Amino acid sequence: MLRNLFSGGFSTDALIQILYIIPIILITLTFHECAHGYIAYRMGDPTARNLGRLTLNPLKHLDPIGFLMMMFVGFGWAKPVPINPRYFKNPKKGMAVSAIAGPASNLIMAIIGAFILGLINFIGNANEIAYINVSRGAFYMNSSGASSFFVMGYNFFYMFMTLNVWFAVFNLIPVPPLDGSRVVSYFLPQRLYYYYNYVERYGFLVLFLLLYTGILSVPLTFLSSWIIKGIIYILHFLPFLKF
Repeated sequence: MLRNLFSGGFSTDALIQILYIIPIILITLTFHECAHGYIAYRMGDPTARNLGRLTLNPLKHLDPIGFLMMMFVGFGWAKPVPINPRYFKNPKKGMAVSAIAGPASNLIMAIIGAFILGLINFIGNANEIAYINVSRGAFYMNSSGASSFFVMGYNFFYMFMTLNVWFAVFNLIPVPPLDGSRVVSYFLPQRLYYYYNYVERYGFLVLFLLLYTGILSVPLTFLSSWIIKGIIYILHFLPFLKF
């Protein structure tokens, strides 16, 4: 991520984008992990609560190495929320539901980000300050100081929406230990379930190879872009939003 930003050399724009990305990643990871723990707690597992992980304090969920990897490589991780399936009435179902809660929280945050983008467009256009074309990722503004504030808001929440959608899609990849593998495991017979989860010890290696070779780039980009278009299309029906 940082490598891409500075590929053309150091610039003020790249530095500003870093100032956007850091809080976005912290918020995204925090809500993602907290959602895992909260849903598990609601289903009877107090492990995350007892360990102080049902909190929106990002320091409780931050893995320093995983965070640096995400910043420099674009692939990283947070500190996993501990979940004990023995507390669930149906362990496989409990693991699947608590796993899907993470990506679901990211999609909810993406919708919130898109909603705020629509408000920025509505308020800015009403005051003839700025017009931002969300679907094309472009903005048009005058030279007033107020318009700069609107553009900064657009940049932040557009990136917030985009990264949350990407994070949700990425975590739904059915490769252990990503959340998608827990969902797939729920539908597997016991014999395949055992072997599928056995692959988890090699999961990071598999993911690294898939990302390094670029095999995942096209499907991740395709799905993310269509989810973003879908979110904007649905919110388009709200009369006080403008996209």
